[in-house]
Amino acid sequence: MLYLKALHIIFVVTWFAGLFYIVRLFVYHSEAAEKQEPERTILMNHFIIASRRLWYGITWPSAILTWLFGIWLMIEMFGSNIPDWLWIKLSFVLGLTIYHLFCGMLFKSYQKNIIRYSGIKMRLWNEIATLFLFSIVFIVVIKDTSLWIKGLFGLLLFSLLMFGAVKIYKNIREKGGKE
Repeated sequence: MLYLKALHIIFVVTWFAGLFYIVRLFVYHSEAAEKQEPERTILMNHFIIASRRLWYGITWPSAILTWLFGIWLMIEMFGSNIPDWLWIKLSFVLGLTIYHLFCGMLFKSYQKNIIRYSGIKMRLWNEIATLFLFSIVFIVVIKDTSLWIKGLFGLLLFSLLMFGAVKIYKNIREKGGKE
Protein backbone atom coordinates (compact mmCIF):
# COMPACT_ATOMS: atom_id res chain seq x y z
CA MET A 1 0.00 0.00 0.00
CA LEU A 2 2.90 2.38 0.66
CA TYR A 3 4.01 1.93 -2.95
CA LEU A 4 0.53 2.88 -4.14
CA LYS A 5 0.52 5.94 -1.90
CA ALA A 6 3.97 6.99 -3.13
CA LEU A 7 3.00 6.56 -6.79
CA HIS A 8 -0.24 8.47 -6.24
CA ILE A 9 1.63 11.38 -4.62
CA ILE A 10 4.29 11.42 -7.35
CA PHE A 11 1.69 11.66 -10.10
CA VAL A 12 -0.32 14.28 -8.19
CA VAL A 13 2.85 16.40 -8.07
CA THR A 14 3.61 15.93 -11.77
CA TRP A 15 -0.02 16.60 -12.72
CA PHE A 16 0.02 19.88 -10.83
CA ALA A 17 3.42 20.75 -12.29
CA GLY A 18 2.00 20.17 -15.77
CA LEU A 19 -1.08 22.28 -15.07
CA PHE A 20 0.96 25.12 -13.57
CA TYR A 21 3.43 25.14 -16.43
CA ILE A 22 0.94 24.73 -19.30
CA VAL A 23 -0.96 27.82 -18.19
CA ARG A 24 2.33 29.69 -17.76
CA LEU A 25 3.08 28.78 -21.40
CA PHE A 26 -0.35 30.18 -22.32
CA VAL A 27 0.63 33.43 -20.55
CA TYR A 28 3.83 33.66 -22.57
CA HIS A 29 2.05 32.68 -25.79
CA SER A 30 -0.53 35.44 -25.24
CA GLU A 31 2.20 37.97 -24.60
CA ALA A 32 4.20 36.77 -27.63
CA ALA A 33 1.20 37.60 -29.84
CA GLU A 34 1.77 41.26 -28.95
CA LYS A 35 5.42 41.24 -30.12
CA GLN A 36 6.71 42.51 -33.45
CA GLU A 37 7.83 40.19 -36.26
CA PRO A 38 9.96 38.08 -36.51
CA GLU A 39 10.03 37.70 -32.71
CA ARG A 40 6.29 36.99 -32.59
CA THR A 41 6.41 34.04 -34.99
CA ILE A 42 9.55 32.55 -33.45
CA LEU A 43 8.12 32.70 -29.91
CA MET A 44 4.66 31.50 -30.84
CA ASN A 45 6.07 28.51 -32.73
CA HIS A 46 8.27 27.67 -29.75
CA PHE A 47 5.32 27.81 -27.33
CA ILE A 48 3.24 25.55 -29.60
CA ILE A 49 5.96 22.89 -29.52
CA ALA A 50 6.73 23.28 -25.79
CA SER A 51 3.07 23.13 -24.77
CA ARG A 52 2.38 20.09 -26.98
CA ARG A 53 5.28 18.18 -25.40
CA LEU A 54 4.18 19.17 -21.90
CA TRP A 55 0.48 18.44 -22.44
CA TYR A 56 0.87 15.01 -24.00
CA GLY A 57 4.13 13.97 -22.32
CA ILE A 58 3.49 15.02 -18.72
CA THR A 59 0.13 16.60 -17.95
CA TRP A 60 -2.27 14.05 -19.45
CA PRO A 61 -0.34 10.93 -18.40
CA SER A 62 0.02 12.33 -14.87
CA ALA A 63 -3.72 13.06 -14.61
CA ILE A 64 -4.60 9.54 -15.72
CA LEU A 65 -2.08 7.91 -13.38
CA THR A 66 -3.18 10.12 -10.47
CA TRP A 67 -6.74 8.90 -10.90
CA LEU A 68 -5.67 5.29 -11.44
CA PHE A 69 -3.44 5.07 -8.37
CA GLY A 70 -5.85 7.21 -6.31
CA ILE A 71 -8.82 4.93 -6.97
CA TRP A 72 -6.69 1.83 -6.37
CA LEU A 73 -5.39 3.32 -3.10
CA MET A 74 -8.91 4.30 -2.01
CA ILE A 75 -10.18 0.75 -2.60
CA GLU A 76 -7.21 -0.76 -0.74
CA MET A 77 -7.55 1.59 2.23
CA PHE A 78 -11.31 1.96 2.62
CA GLY A 79 -13.14 -0.55 0.43
CA SER A 80 -16.72 0.66 0.27
CA ASN A 81 -16.51 2.51 3.62
CA ILE A 82 -15.31 5.86 2.24
CA PRO A 83 -14.95 8.57 4.92
CA ASP A 84 -16.64 11.96 4.54
CA TRP A 85 -13.35 13.86 4.16
CA LEU A 86 -12.45 11.69 1.18
CA TRP A 87 -15.74 12.52 -0.56
CA ILE A 88 -14.91 16.20 -0.12
CA LYS A 89 -11.41 15.61 -1.51
CA LEU A 90 -12.86 13.71 -4.46
CA SER A 91 -15.19 16.63 -5.22
CA PHE A 92 -12.16 18.95 -5.39
CA VAL A 93 -10.28 16.44 -7.55
CA LEU A 94 -13.30 16.35 -9.86
CA GLY A 95 -13.16 20.16 -9.98
CA LEU A 96 -9.45 19.94 -10.79
CA THR A 97 -10.25 17.50 -13.58
CA ILE A 98 -12.79 19.95 -15.03
CA TYR A 99 -10.10 22.66 -14.80
CA HIS A 100 -7.74 20.27 -16.62
CA LEU A 101 -10.31 19.71 -19.39
CA PHE A 102 -10.83 23.46 -19.78
CA CYS A 103 -7.04 23.84 -20.04
CA GLY A 104 -7.29 21.26 -22.82
CA MET A 105 -9.69 23.51 -24.71
CA LEU A 106 -7.29 26.41 -24.26
CA PHE A 107 -4.42 24.17 -25.39
CA LYS A 108 -6.23 23.36 -28.65
CA SER A 109 -6.79 27.08 -29.29
CA TYR A 110 -3.19 27.98 -28.60
CA GLN A 111 -2.02 25.15 -30.89
CA LYS A 112 -3.80 27.06 -33.69
CA ASN A 113 -2.46 30.44 -32.47
CA ILE A 114 -5.98 31.48 -31.49
CA ILE A 115 -5.42 33.78 -28.53
CA ARG A 116 -8.67 34.45 -26.67
CA TYR A 117 -7.32 35.78 -23.38
CA SER A 118 -4.70 38.27 -22.36
CA GLY A 119 -1.59 37.34 -20.43
CA ILE A 120 -3.07 38.80 -17.24
CA LYS A 121 -6.26 36.73 -17.59
CA MET A 122 -4.13 33.63 -18.05
CA ARG A 123 -2.15 34.58 -14.92
CA LEU A 124 -5.42 34.69 -13.00
CA TRP A 125 -6.47 31.37 -14.52
CA ASN A 126 -3.16 29.89 -13.37
CA GLU A 127 -4.02 30.70 -9.75
CA ILE A 128 -7.09 28.46 -9.82
CA ALA A 129 -4.85 25.38 -9.81
CA THR A 130 -3.18 26.78 -6.69
CA LEU A 131 -6.57 26.98 -4.99
CA PHE A 132 -7.24 23.35 -5.83
CA LEU A 133 -3.80 22.36 -4.54
CA PHE A 134 -4.28 24.14 -1.20
CA SER A 135 -7.79 22.74 -0.80
CA ILE A 136 -6.88 19.15 -1.55
CA VAL A 137 -3.77 19.13 0.63
CA PHE A 138 -5.55 20.66 3.61
CA ILE A 139 -8.45 18.21 3.29
CA VAL A 140 -6.10 15.21 3.16
CA VAL A 141 -3.94 16.40 6.05
CA ILE A 142 -6.67 17.65 8.41
CA LYS A 143 -9.40 15.08 7.56
CA ASP A 144 -11.88 16.86 9.83
CA THR A 145 -15.10 17.64 7.98
CA SER A 146 -16.40 19.73 10.90
CA LEU A 147 -13.80 22.40 10.06
CA TRP A 148 -15.04 22.90 6.48
CA ILE A 149 -16.59 26.35 7.17
CA LYS A 150 -13.30 27.68 8.56
CA GLY A 151 -11.53 26.04 5.63
CA LEU A 152 -13.81 27.71 3.09
CA PHE A 153 -13.28 31.07 4.78
CA GLY A 154 -9.52 30.52 4.69
CA LEU A 155 -9.69 29.51 1.04
CA LEU A 156 -11.71 32.61 0.19
CA LEU A 157 -9.22 34.83 2.01
CA PHE A 158 -6.29 33.12 0.30
CA SER A 159 -8.03 33.54 -3.08
CA LEU A 160 -8.50 37.25 -2.51
CA LEU A 161 -4.83 37.63 -1.56
CA MET A 162 -3.66 35.76 -4.67
CA PHE A 163 -5.90 37.67 -7.05
CA GLY A 164 -4.89 40.92 -5.36
CA ALA A 165 -1.23 40.06 -5.93
CA VAL A 166 -1.92 39.46 -9.62
CA LYS A 167 -3.70 42.83 -9.83
CA ILE A 168 -0.74 44.58 -8.19
CA TYR A 169 1.60 42.84 -10.64
CA LYS A 170 -0.54 44.03 -13.55
CA ASN A 171 -0.46 47.62 -12.29
CA ILE A 172 3.33 47.51 -11.91
CA ARG A 173 3.71 46.18 -15.47
CA GLU A 174 1.38 48.81 -16.90
CA LYS A 175 3.38 51.57 -15.21
CA GLY A 176 6.56 50.30 -16.86
CA GLY A 177 8.05 48.56 -13.85
CA LYS A 178 10.29 45.54 -14.01
CA GLU A 179 8.70 42.11 -14.58
